[in-house]
Amino acid sequence: MMTKKRTIQQIVEEQSKRWERMKSSTKHDSHDEISVITVSREPGSGGKLIAQKIADKLGFDLFHREVIHEMAESAQAKKMLLETLDEKGLSVIEDLISSLVYDRYLWPDEYLKHLMKVIGTIGKHGRAVIMGRGANFILQKERAFRIRVIAPLDRRIQNVMKEYGSSEEETRRRVLRTESDRMSFIRKYFNTSITDPMNYDLIINTDTMNLDMAVKAVTGALGK
Repeated sequence: MMTKKRTIQQIVEEQSKRWERMKSSTKHDSHDEISVITVSREPGSGGKLIAQKIADKLGFDLFHREVIHEMAESAQAKKMLLETLDEKGLSVIEDLISSLVYDRYLWPDEYLKHLMKVIGTIGKHGRAVIMGRGANFILQKERAFRIRVIAPLDRRIQNVMKEYGSSEEETRRRVLRTESDRMSFIRKYFNTSITDPMNYDLIINTDTMNLDMAVKAVTGALGK
């Protein structure tokens, strides 16, 4: 698991070493298998906990949205990530970006270009759970399993109140503001709706499914 206590360069260096070890492993995943899980979530739905549990269960690396964002913001981090790919891998990333821009009629700014390269690099190495940042819109559908975690608003407000110890009114504002920000981000950069069920392979409602059941649903769908 990655945290923001380390610098982004340290995180990238450690991840690069893990990828290098993974390359030399005889247990490396087949190219035909899904090796990346993307997690989109409503704030307070429990998606973060589910992502962590899935990563632990499968032995995958977990990439938080904040870390992905910082990688995309840092030119040095992006350069270090791209250096982990060979010439063929770099070509795949460029093709992926070109296809995404063409298919979704995007006009990418510098941030989106960097973001697509960061997520594309992680996807190329595989064995990863990626939270947020529109990863499900960037990676090839054949290589990623895309889930969205939802729950009723009142339930999500109660969850966030417990986590932060804030008042109900303050928590409601926090949840609605975060939800609006995420919807705007996806609309701006990927020209689609974060809530459209067609953008996901599995939607998990944590009001009717506990965290362990959710993890079993995901791993079961992958045959793990």
